Amino acid sequence: MGGCRLGLRKRWALGLFADMYREKVAEHRLDTLFWECTLRCNLHCRHCGSDCRVDPALPDMPLADFLRVLDEEVTPHVDPRTVLIILTGGEVLLREDLEQIGRELLRRGYPWGMVSNGFALTEKRLESLLEAGLRSLTVSLDGFEAEHTAMRGHPLSFRRAEAAIRAATAHPELAFDVVTCVTAPMVGRLEEFGQWLADRGVQEWRLFSIFPMGRAKGEESLVLSGREFHTMLDYIRRTRRQGGPIRPSYACEGFLGGYEAEVRDHFYQCAAGVSVASIRVDGTISGCTSVRADYSQGNIYRDSFWQVWQERFEPFRDRTWMRKGACADCRMFRYCQGGGMHLRDEAGELLYCHYEKLKDK
Repeated sequence: MGGCRLGLRKRWALGLFADMYREKVAEHRLDTLFWECTLRCNLHCRHCGSDCRVDPALPDMPLADFLRVLDEEVTPHVDPRTVLIILTGGEVLLREDLEQIGRELLRRGYPWGMVSNGFALTEKRLESLLEAGLRSLTVSLDGFEAEHTAMRGHPLSFRRAEAAIRAATAHPELAFDVVTCVTAPMVGRLEEFGQWLADRGVQEWRLFSIFPMGRAKGEESLVLSGREFHTMLDYIRRTRRQGGPIRPSYACEGFLGGYEAEVRDHFYQCAAGVSVASIRVDGTISGCTSVRADYSQGNIYRDSFWQVWQERFEPFRDRTWMRKGACADCRMFRYCQGGGMHLRDEAGELLYCHYEKLKDK
């Protein structure tokens, strides 16, 4: 159950990657732009990081407002083919103009994708989205029917998500993966569930564990124990080494010590504010949409997005301010740079450390 120890070879590789990451920070090239186009949702998930509601106080952002930012402040400075736009929510399929959004992005040359719970993704809707240029899709499925339903709170959520997965895997041209929030009831069934997904044509499977933000903050029972966390990572590492029809990976959540480069395709890095930006439903400009604390850098309704991208984001790009509290004397800081921005509260205090979790067996 290793994971905390780093051999000399891995330390050398981590050091090299840390140097490369510094170069990426200095370059500060926009690669991914998330658009939180709605906060409406058709489910009420126990672990929702954004605490979305069926009837949110904030209305959807008009498409015209987002396109103005693209046309006036992004496209003049980038090659649209190199910037992936990801639509998130809420549940993006609740937007009736989703196909129009896709066509407008396609017309401007931007590849686009979306993240969905799959509840409203019928074969017919997927076909229309593919015609509108959909290039990548992530569907959330948190386990077998009992486990998924317990998380998502709707008796049809599992069957709808399974149908969406079957529809997506019928299109090999679509970059598709399933993302699973792993909770204690599923830890011992990961191999079984991975085979279940593979039998339905899934090749890429992303796993993550709960961190205490949004609605999940009040769900301590969903947080994995140290032993369960090790068990999940051991499963991922073993399955990747063996090869096979499905390739699991741990999400870009945090630094994983000795598991680094063994449970995902790269060493840990937090790209929020470095190569990833987001525009929230209220116009807020920030890093990735997982960052729920107030690290906003501006707002499209009063600031120039590109100027904000170029001249702000210092808390994201220079993370020496994180070297306090539990991180003050940590020997891993060089490699993790204080962990993900989404794991910090408004005061900058660390809420959760994956490396510390590895020590808790």
